[in-house]
Amino acid sequence: MNTQLVESVIQLIRSLSPEEQAILEEKLFFDFAYPSTPDLVTLALRGGSFEFLNDELDLYRLDDGEPIPCP
Repeated sequence: MNTQLVESVIQLIRSLSPEEQAILEEKLFFDFAYPSTPDLVTLALRGGSFEFLNDELDLYRLDDGEPIPCP
């Protein structure tokens, strides 16, 4: 392991302003930590996991949870 390089990088990061450190932290930890909303939507649409909902009625009664008949 290149300890000198690691120490230099740490020094460089500590020399950044708080705003610059926040940007760096966001780029390192938040950009790839979780899939984006568009990625999740694409996965749901292409994966077919929710296809069963196409056959479900959209409206239900509050009192008993039964579907409202569609004309």
